[in-house]
Amino acid sequence: MKRCVCLIALLTACGSDGIVSSDIHVRDADTIVLNGRKGTPVRFEGVDAPELETQEGREGKQWMIDYLQGKSVRCDLTGEMNGDRHIGTCYVDGGNLSAAVIAAGHALDCARYSGGRYRHLETPASKSRLRRAKYCG
Repeated sequence: MKRCVCLIALLTACGSDGIVSSDIHVRDADTIVLNGRKGTPVRFEGVDAPELETQEGREGKQWMIDYLQGKSVRCDLTGEMNGDRHIGTCYVDGGNLSAAVIAAGHALDCARYSGGRYRHLETPASKSRLRRAKYCG
């Protein structure tokens, strides 16, 4: 069952469709914060993106910043947490943000959490230059 965390903030709505925000802070290629830096952090379910200490991680973060500029994001939360981050699937312009970052070559599928649903979107270049986390198998 999907759970929604309701926040009272400008440009934020909550209902059966999840959290919607146009004030987005990008932490990295698989984590965004809705409603600005101090809002709701969301980790994309089933996505394995490089850490920011790597060139690939910094490139992925920049891609995400550029991709989300001027857009609203809707996130459906699973009710699970990873540290301070809610786990969820986010959508932009009707498209799945996890699928977009993987198809763009900035992340890999994490089958442990996705069931492999994004594996077909991995690019040959990303599979050769990105290291999959051990826990993603």
